[in-house]
Amino acid sequence: MFGIFEINYLEDAALKTILALSAACLLVFVLIAQAAPEANRIEIAYEAPENPEHTKIYDDLKKHKVLERLQEFFSPFRLVIPIEIVMAGCDGEPEAEYGDGEILICYEFVEMLIENMPDETTPAGIEPADTVVGPFFDTVLHEFSHALFDMFFTPMFGREEDAADQLAAYLYLQLGEDEARRLIAGTAYNYLIVETYDDDSPQTVEEFIEDSAETHSLPAQRAYNLLCMAYGANPKLFADLESNEYLPKDRIEFCQEEYEQVQQAYSDLIEPHTDPDLAKEIFDQSWLRKVDQSRWNEIRRQ
Repeated sequence: MFGIFEINYLEDAALKTILALSAACLLVFVLIAQAAPEANRIEIAYEAPENPEHTKIYDDLKKHKVLERLQEFFSPFRLVIPIEIVMAGCDGEPEAEYGDGEILICYEFVEMLIENMPDETTPAGIEPADTVVGPFFDTVLHEFSHALFDMFFTPMFGREEDAADQLAAYLYLQLGEDEARRLIAGTAYNYLIVETYDDDSPQTVEEFIEDSAETHSLPAQRAYNLLCMAYGANPKLFADLESNEYLPKDRIEFCQEEYEQVQQAYSDLIEPHTDPDLAKEIFDQSWLRKVDQSRWNEIRRQ
């Protein structure tokens, strides 16, 4: 008989716990829903690296106010709560991620981009500095896209990682033609040359399965999706993607439609959460400064 009372007691306790948690979640949801969204709600932080090899990267980022410029770039978005962008060491892992209102960019990630930078302009005309700036900017915008999806409860079909790639590309395709082209070229280089062909050894079955099951599309797929978005946005600016056969003809015919799908999704789901006047001001600015590549060569030699 005491066993029955004990079971009932445990069931009552569990029910009370579930109800309390549900009420707490509902309260958080209501508070977020009722909070007044505001522009200029990006916070930034440079954490001092524990690894002395990252000191030059830390100093370089702070000197050139990289996070401050990102803070300004994201300022038109009306956010319910602040989002913080943090540069920090990650115990050797070259990562970038979003979670709990924070975008974390690891010094190891920047170090990896610098290490993989080509020594000279590529045959396709891609400047070495753009192979660092492009994927860095693309990655931060990708993680910021996750933050927006999370905050605005953005509905989507398909994988969120693909949607984050699309939104990131859409945002920097709104910049000036020269800057958009530099960012697209540098990011595509990183996906195709660095991540796809970074290892000459044959891939094992286990590695193939692991890569294919990843939440992100494969690097080559991300590159061609990016190039297709670019061509769809501006066929004249990116005409060489067709003339040089960087994109297969069977894909090119769908690129404008693919871009317009993303454009419509942005218009319906994201743009209402922006300050339109401030957004126009931001997109009309020049964001990519001339980079002195020698400072990154010094980092590679240390």
